[in-house]
Amino acid sequence: MTGGHAGARKVGRYALYGEIASGGMATVHFGRLLGPSGFARTVAIKRLHPQFAKDPEFSTMFLDEARLAARIKHPNVVPILDVIFEGGELLLVMDYVHGESLARVLKNLERERSRLPLRIVSGVMASALHGLHAAHEATDERGAPLGIVHRDVSPQNVLIGADGTTRVLDFGVAKAMGRAQVTREGELKGKYAYMAPEQIRSGSTVDRRVDVFAAAIVLWEMLAVRRLFNGDSELAIIAQVTMNEIPPLKQIGVEVPPELEAVVMRGLSRSPADRFQTAREMAMALETAVPPAPAWEVGEWLAQVAPEGITRRAREVQAIENASLADADVPPLSALDGSVEAGSIASAMRSSQVSGIAVPHRPQAVALPRSVVVIASAVLVVALGGAAVLWLDRGREEQATGIQPVTPTVTATTAAATAKPPEPTVAPAPPEPTATSTSTPVATTTTTAAPRPTAKGTTTATTTSGKTAPRAEGCSPPYTIDAKGIRRIKPECL
Repeated sequence: MTGGHAGARKVGRYALYGEIASGGMATVHFGRLLGPSGFARTVAIKRLHPQFAKDPEFSTMFLDEARLAARIKHPNVVPILDVIFEGGELLLVMDYVHGESLARVLKNLERERSRLPLRIVSGVMASALHGLHAAHEATDERGAPLGIVHRDVSPQNVLIGADGTTRVLDFGVAKAMGRAQVTREGELKGKYAYMAPEQIRSGSTVDRRVDVFAAAIVLWEMLAVRRLFNGDSELAIIAQVTMNEIPPLKQIGVEVPPELEAVVMRGLSRSPADRFQTAREMAMALETAVPPAPAWEVGEWLAQVAPEGITRRAREVQAIENASLADADVPPLSALDGSVEAGSIASAMRSSQVSGIAVPHRPQAVALPRSVVVIASAVLVVALGGAAVLWLDRGREEQATGIQPVTPTVTATTAAATAKPPEPTVAPAPPEPTATSTSTPVATTTTTAAPRPTAKGTTTATTTSGKTAPRAEGCSPPYTIDAKGIRRIKPECL
């Protein structure tokens, strides 16, 4: 049992949640595929009832048919993603389609005494027929025809998506059901109402034309919004399918164009040779008789006729997806680059799983290695110290050369004098100044010295206070140039 959602339990790599629908053969559940690194996906899981899962012959046949059905690739077919046979459980994992079954739509319309627009009928049924044709034409890995026949085309197995796309599901299940050695009472009750006459008589020896007959029954019921073959018992239904006259739509008061009526009645021919020979042929005839509505129009119509079911399931899916975020086992991310916080990645991965939509995330902070921070801090301190020393030396040189400094004060000079002088940084000396120069180039040495008492002399210099101070003799210029071309300030001139 997984946490975070009542009734959820784990089977293999899937979490099994609440029911979507239930029938005499299986129950369909919401499910979540729980992959590595927090990957998850909402699916539909058909869980066969225990009596079928425990039957070895049925289980073998079911698995074989499911593998064949997985070869069908078409937008109008619900794909089979996985088959699980574990711990006595037989599960068929399918893509989850957010929408409503045609059976429930017809029940709603029958209760409200409403009918389907002809364009919607054409759009939904033509899409289902194209999906059936894709299944009939499916091949194996070598290109050989698989001969897939649905055998159970009915409103329950036609899904109308909220996106307006119609899909057919449950390929191969009816064949496995028919060949299994089970004779429980009521097992196939109601399914005879969508079987072709030859399917009832011969059992399993059928071809794609039985699906054409069943599709014509569904088309008739969509136009009439009532059952075509209905009775109090299986024998009564079988008699209607095999012997009774099939009433034309106009006979029961449903007015449709003659071309559409002709399509319906040809599909319902009891002789397979008189029917459409392929589902695509019937789809083309239907689209010619009534131009089909586009997917967006079908989706809008579905939202109007079945809002409760779609809204309810949307809330259920949202709750399941939120619960699965806590249920999913997200592996540690220690193997990732240490420069990115693992918790940030895990949080971002979890938050992007809602409804399968990638949600944009705020950029995460990057934690720099400690060594980089230490080196950067040291470089910054050295740079600031060098700039301060250079500024102080420039002020001293200006004092020594008779140029009044702008900002240095006696307090700053005294503080600088008491500080421990750093290592000197030197640069190539500028050209020798001429005798007529009015300013002295700034010395690049960063060496500082404590102020010394000046000797009593005849030369004076201007201080920041505006008073004159005595200057030692021989301080013009106040520096010397050594053998390396480096300018050195004369100590007695400071």
